[in-house]
Amino acid sequence: MAALDRAPFEAQNPKEVQKLITALEHGAGGRGKSSYKAKKSNYTHEGTNNQVASSWKFMDWDYKRDDLPTYARGLFTYKRSDGTPEIAIRGYDKFFNINEVNDTQWKNIENFTRGPYELSVKENGCIIFMSGVEGDKLLVCSKHSTGPRADTLSHAVAGEQWVAKHLATVGKTKEELARELRSRNVTAVAELCDDTFEEHVLAYDEKQSGLYLHGLNLNIPQFATYSASMVHKFADEWGFKKAEYVVKDDLESMKALLEKCAETGSWEGRDTEGFVIRCQKHQDGEYVDWFFKYKFEEPYLMYRQWREVTKAMIAGRAPRYKKHIKATNEYLEFARRQLAQTPGLAKAYNQNHGIIKLRDDFLNSRGVKGSDIIQAEAEDSAKAVDHNVILVPIATIGCGKTTVALALTKLFKWGHIQNDNITGKKNRPQQFVNQICMKLAENPVVIADRNNHQKRERRQLIGDLSKAMPGAKFVALHYVHDPKDYMVPRIREVTRERVLSRGDNHQTIHAGSNSQGEILGIMDGFLHRFEPLDSNDEPDSWFDEIINLDVLQNSRHNLDLVVNAVQKAYPALIPEIPSTDALDEAIEAAMNEYSVDLKHDLSFKSDKKDGRDKHDKNQRQPQIAVQKRPKIEYFAVKLPRQSVMNALESIFANQPTAVAQFYLQLQQMKRIQPSFHVTLMHRASTDSSPQLWNSLMDKYEEVAQKDWDPVLGDCEVVLERVVWDGRIMCIHCQLLGREWSTSNAFAHITVGTAGNNIKPKESNDLLIRLSQEGMTERNGINVLSLPGRVVISGQVKAVTAATR
Repeated sequence: MAALDRAPFEAQNPKEVQKLITALEHGAGGRGKSSYKAKKSNYTHEGTNNQVASSWKFMDWDYKRDDLPTYARGLFTYKRSDGTPEIAIRGYDKFFNINEVNDTQWKNIENFTRGPYELSVKENGCIIFMSGVEGDKLLVCSKHSTGPRADTLSHAVAGEQWVAKHLATVGKTKEELARELRSRNVTAVAELCDDTFEEHVLAYDEKQSGLYLHGLNLNIPQFATYSASMVHKFADEWGFKKAEYVVKDDLESMKALLEKCAETGSWEGRDTEGFVIRCQKHQDGEYVDWFFKYKFEEPYLMYRQWREVTKAMIAGRAPRYKKHIKATNEYLEFARRQLAQTPGLAKAYNQNHGIIKLRDDFLNSRGVKGSDIIQAEAEDSAKAVDHNVILVPIATIGCGKTTVALALTKLFKWGHIQNDNITGKKNRPQQFVNQICMKLAENPVVIADRNNHQKRERRQLIGDLSKAMPGAKFVALHYVHDPKDYMVPRIREVTRERVLSRGDNHQTIHAGSNSQGEILGIMDGFLHRFEPLDSNDEPDSWFDEIINLDVLQNSRHNLDLVVNAVQKAYPALIPEIPSTDALDEAIEAAMNEYSVDLKHDLSFKSDKKDGRDKHDKNQRQPQIAVQKRPKIEYFAVKLPRQSVMNALESIFANQPTAVAQFYLQLQQMKRIQPSFHVTLMHRASTDSSPQLWNSLMDKYEEVAQKDWDPVLGDCEVVLERVVWDGRIMCIHCQLLGREWSTSNAFAHITVGTAGNNIKPKESNDLLIRLSQEGMTERNGINVLSLPGRVVISGQVKAVTAATR
């Protein structure tokens, strides 16, 4: 065997493995707010002599940090019978899409990677891991779990069933596979593609179904993997299907292939989601294995949209969509007829069966492919959108939003409305909207230049402009601040330097005239109030396009991202990308030619002591409002909204309309709470529960010195049952552990109320009535228990008027 074709090998080092496990245990303990959070789950696997395998995972956004002990996505450890720790399963290091992170910017790929570039076709299924553990036992896992589930066939068990089928075709056993994998010290990584088990976006018929082997990773802490050719050889020997790949030696030929395939969303006549690219990246003085991906946006985003609108229609909700409007309208009309004519289709669809067939039946009825629709839309888009586009920054002070805005106006003569140029305190939001509307009469694009850092601001801006300018397009310029505990300290450092270096050349921050303490207090106030964009939830789901920008990069870098993204979405607005020199000159002009004429008063307070008239704007002096810690209203366990919504959808999706009526009413009237929490104690209850209030205050004071929005700790909440009457809906729940308790009679989450006059505190009253009276026709109380045990992890925080 030639040296280049030799499989890499490295034995496990128990000391290094234990060091990794110790670091993961530290993260699982959640020590310190700035620490990463690792989730540990233990599984006993019957097929491996009841050995306990521990799964480790991080939140998706944590993989963008630079301080994790590992970046493996899919990691299981266990102890041998003699107590020696081992890595049992080792997935790929988390890899990102083009332009998703700084490392995957094309310029950095060009500067820091080397070929050959192996482009593996991205199969559309769920990931399965296989490895050999002590005693020639085969361990088969999904991304984060293994073994059976009580309620349904698990991914891991489905994967293991397919392993047996593949091995049978070559006359081999699971024990032999386990022994082979263990001798190599590798994890085999495959994609389970089987529409009879679970449908995704692309279709797999009976012949195409199975496990597509695409990786063999060494079971060591650092990422090391086999080449695609060696993976194919292994797949042939052991009967697995193969993820196809193509090799390009240089970056330019690789990019050319990707761009050509992206035009149709296919490779060699077969639809695909995109490619995973394997190469080597220069890091810490050496080249290491490194992956990134190139996902085709269309037609797969359109297919996903069709899936979601179909499920909404089945559930009796009004489908919401902003893209592919004509095609989606036609699809919905077709789907409506098919659902009415085909008994059982709706139920199967909600169980993720029949999705692809319904879509393909629609396309066949029109005699087109999904790529045909996308191509036709692309040809029309040059004519379709050439005006009424509003760029909406989502930022904090010092991110560079005004610099980018000024550069765009210089390049394209677009409109630019600065909120800081609006004088006076009354009706400022409406004045801002009015000026944008007037500017849109003169310019095809207007930049709505204010921070828009809270959802209420985005809701007001998009809501008011949509009424005034029906059909307007909204593009978010999202200066990413997540994960907040990791990014904010870095953003604070960078933005402080920018603001303090520009002196008084800013309308709200006058670094040359005011003390640094005042300035930094204002900036920190914006940082702690910042609410990241969430495209799955209103009002952020109203954006037509989202452009993610990097606060830590300079404005020239972010200008590039904006120009390219707008040109791709609305080619009529930017027929040709400006030259590098033109972009450089625009940024230079924005930074050097801009000067502030109007100095804005953040506080809007008049100085009564020197006799100035508070209505005399010419006499008012700029004043800086020093950020003071606001009064605490209550303490609560803040919960991720989507997790609670998923639980609600799971219980109401299959209920008759008569049962789900109030929930549907809350949805249609937009009366579901914008965020969810479990109240621990309100300030109004201090007289009845002083000990609990003092305990919470003590914990708050311990951490409040270091952070404007401190986390007092983590708390797991068990959702038990949904309770409602005609006024209010809530979820009765339990707090796990003894660290946290509530002063309310029952721990609960308010889901929504029927009107503004109904206060969320009525949830507690409703639960008290239920405990005293039960469910009767007279009291109109309804109860539904959640299926299975639903546990959601939340964070305990103090809530003020500013942080609600």
